Amino acid sequence: MAETYTVTVEPLGREVQCAEDQPILDACLRAGVWLPHSCTHGTCATCKVDVLDGDVDHGASSSFALMDFERDEGKTLTCCALPQSDVTIEADIEVDDELEMFPVQDFEGTIVTLEDIATGIKRLVVKLDGEIGFNAGQYMRFRIPGHEGIDRTWSIASPPTQTDELEFHVALVPGGIGTEGWLFADAKEGDRVQMAGPYGRFVLRTWEEKPVVMLGGGTGLEPLAAMIKHALLNEEYEGHITLYAGARAPDYLYDLDLFRELEEEYPDQFTFNPCVDTGEGEGLRTGYVSSVMEEDFERLGGYQAYICGSPAMVEGTLKSLMSRRLFPRDIFHEDFFNEGDKAAGVGSPLIKR
Repeated sequence: MAETYTVTVEPLGREVQCAEDQPILDACLRAGVWLPHSCTHGTCATCKVDVLDGDVDHGASSSFALMDFERDEGKTLTCCALPQSDVTIEADIEVDDELEMFPVQDFEGTIVTLEDIATGIKRLVVKLDGEIGFNAGQYMRFRIPGHEGIDRTWSIASPPTQTDELEFHVALVPGGIGTEGWLFADAKEGDRVQMAGPYGRFVLRTWEEKPVVMLGGGTGLEPLAAMIKHALLNEEYEGHITLYAGARAPDYLYDLDLFRELEEEYPDQFTFNPCVDTGEGEGLRTGYVSSVMEEDFERLGGYQAYICGSPAMVEGTLKSLMSRRLFPRDIFHEDFFNEGDKAAGVGSPLIKR
């Protein structure tokens, strides 16, 4: 049986029980203690904390996200760190009072929809055995069948009002264990799946009611879709959202009809701009989402921006937004990392996640 240790989280003074084979982040989130995090795979460095006392195993932390000198200085990534004794950590904890936090739990469910919606992209819908509470924009960790201890994270595309059925948009990663090795190969409707969540803090701040610009690349549209559905369909937001959804070519875009219907139904609150790098199509604009956005806005003062996509797409878009005088405090983003990104040390240093 695994040894259990006490993790003390400062400056909260909260104590959490954590098994020696359990990441500190996982133990804290399950206990309802929120710690900053994003990728949960040791790549982005969002969950970096100071170890004030005790010993940890840094686990699979990327040497780019947690450098050798930082390890020597007593820092660790809680998403990978395993306690080897009682541990005291100090984290930079900032939680909006208006945001309801939902403890991480384990869930099981059945695949009820698995369909191709664009080139290399599938829509996955899972009917849960029970109900889940989450914020629009959060994500789940799927346990990959046949691969003990391996999981993959996918954002929820459905709104929080759908408490017993979750939708995901999953892109094929060549050689990927979770996609090419499972979802695009052997998975089928009726299969049982296991997952845990919700994770993440990339959520729409409806209480601030600032006008919003959203930019998504590929399946980076996934969490943005959840935010838009939640804001419009549930009347949770009275401001205006401008969405730029980008893809390399028209056959990589999806759900165009859905967003066009929302634009028609909510003309005062929602504007939709599908963009392609190359190719043509009715209603499509040509160019990267950032360059198309720059055509529409000379300044973005007073706005908030939400970005989701590959690390390269996010970094380029961050620079574009700041060139339009949008302050970093009003830019929120989620980077889609994969194992290749982890090995290469990909990440954006521009804005804290």
